[in-house]
Amino acid sequence: MTAAAASLLLVLTVCLTVAQLPRPQGAGETLSVAGAAVAAVAATVWRPRCSVILLTDGTTSSTTVFTELGGLGAPWGVTVFQVAAEGKSPNMTEALLSRLVAQARRVRQVSWCVTVVVVSDDSAFLAASAEWIFKGRLLVWTNRLLAVTRRPLSHLRHLHTSFSMMNAMLLLLDDTSGYPRCSVYVHLPYSSQDAQVLEIATWSSRHGLVLTTHLPLFPDKFYRFVHRPQLVVAAEEYQPHVLVKTTEAPGRSLSFAGPMAELLHLLANTLNFTYTFLRPPDGSWGVKLPDGAWTGMVGMVGRQEADVGLGPFAVTSVRAEMVDYTRPILVDYGRIMAGRGLPEVDPWGFLLPFTPQVWTGILATLLLLFTISVLLYLCFIPKTAQRDTWMTETVFSYSRVLLQQDTSVLGVQWWERLVLGGWMVMVLVLSRSYASTLMSILAVRYIPQPYEYLRDLLDDPATTMVWEANTMYVQYLRSVESGIFREVMDSEKEGRIIYVKTTEYTYMRDELVRLGTYVFLGEDLSGKVLMAQDFSNTGACDFYSSKEMFLPFMFAMIGQKNSPLVPALSKRIKVVTEAGLYWHWLENMIPNSTSCVRAPTKITVQTSLTFTNVWGMFVVLAGGHLLALVVLGLELLTPKLLHSWSDTPHDHD
Repeated sequence: MTAAAASLLLVLTVCLTVAQLPRPQGAGETLSVAGAAVAAVAATVWRPRCSVILLTDGTTSSTTVFTELGGLGAPWGVTVFQVAAEGKSPNMTEALLSRLVAQARRVRQVSWCVTVVVVSDDSAFLAASAEWIFKGRLLVWTNRLLAVTRRPLSHLRHLHTSFSMMNAMLLLLDDTSGYPRCSVYVHLPYSSQDAQVLEIATWSSRHGLVLTTHLPLFPDKFYRFVHRPQLVVAAEEYQPHVLVKTTEAPGRSLSFAGPMAELLHLLANTLNFTYTFLRPPDGSWGVKLPDGAWTGMVGMVGRQEADVGLGPFAVTSVRAEMVDYTRPILVDYGRIMAGRGLPEVDPWGFLLPFTPQVWTGILATLLLLFTISVLLYLCFIPKTAQRDTWMTETVFSYSRVLLQQDTSVLGVQWWERLVLGGWMVMVLVLSRSYASTLMSILAVRYIPQPYEYLRDLLDDPATTMVWEANTMYVQYLRSVESGIFREVMDSEKEGRIIYVKTTEYTYMRDELVRLGTYVFLGEDLSGKVLMAQDFSNTGACDFYSSKEMFLPFMFAMIGQKNSPLVPALSKRIKVVTEAGLYWHWLENMIPNSTSCVRAPTKITVQTSLTFTNVWGMFVVLAGGHLLALVVLGLELLTPKLLHSWSDTPHDHD
């Protein structure tokens, strides 16, 4: 059903457009003379469900169009567009071309593949149509462009930029000798405008279509470059992915090391290009300013000052307006990196052994012993005895044993001694176990890690947050209107946020975060590198990463908008990431990367006890004595109050 509708659309388009073509103007039209060559080229590249879009400048007659369309043999039909450029200003021509490209995209959407054939002897029309085909994204790399003209190559140098970045060929017709001859040329990408174009085929009525190189028609120019061009790569230090190896100086070029540099070297070898590095003037990755301009490496690539951005760059919809992303290389998260505090004593550590499970076990045992005592009492003691007094004395006896108070048992039955003795043994084991545990607890020091969540940072007004300048994290935080991230950015007004470049990470870690009043918020991998480097230098874990992870981003390289180089890079990046090479390079780049990932928060020391270790015990002891005094006072006062109240005369009705 869809195929039938598409075919009908194409047929109607042809009929309606051709009806407006000019009348025949005689023989010698470019399409008429070169029609056989165009058909020969098309026959070698046809695939099922492919259509043809024919674009002319109004100089091709309707008779020629109908005649030559029959020779093309397009499997999915032909759509004809005409832009009469004669007598129109360049601005008017470009306006017509922009509308034409929009309509042509609709034809492409109902076709599996498209070949665009542009026929004109007007070099300005060829340049304008190629520019709008490229800017309007009419052609993806699987689609093709064939320009047919009589103009010599010397008049078509201005086509180099657009034709070199598209899957396009130039068919030049030469019929000055009376025997038509056509040459097929390809513009190589990233070559200079004055560079000689590559002739890959010729056509003549006698010999037909003949290839002149090992390349096929419409070669994949970005599969592997023919002439080894030199690309400009925007890069900046970004540990652990990119590290500055040598700085730029007279007689010495800028170079980088790290996993991303290894990846770029592999891509250069497989694609056959060389490269030079260019650092952004502001040292940033790039954000969009309020006036629409872009900073950093994203701005450099978007303005075509660089061919590729090394990055890796966080993938966002805002940046995608300016550049194209390759296939993602990795996924990383934001985390808090803060300094670990000094070992501290927990004065209430002596309460740690008394967990809810311990209290439950003690009370359950007491209840069991009391139940056994009651059952034995019912079996051996006469009913005439004072049972209420016995129960009260039994409960207090067991409680005094548990509290290790002085107690004496006189004139009791043998079974009472047996049960009470078992309870005393159990309390003895419990008290000795607690004593040994308490000595171990007093030797423990706790290393505080106070900032595990963003909320912890916001609740501490004395802490300053450090973010990397001009990143997608910062741009996203500035765009949100509510939630915890809005609160984070609101703290900037209070002077609680500062920004640093990636080249200042070492200074930030040693001079700011180590103090304890600053914390770094950045990618998890960056935090691991900073902690691993510090551990390698000092042998101690002075920093930690938070439990909370936030703002996950995919990271990739970037290229110029609509550049065919980006899909070519993506194919090779896919192989590298699926083979695990990139993570292998990362692990080799970060020695001791796991040494401080789960550093212990409790350590033991060998030192004498001081009041700071046990003041919590004295507080509990003093509180217990104070409570005992209050109870004693109530016991002494209560009888007197009751006696005085009973001696007071009361009126009776």
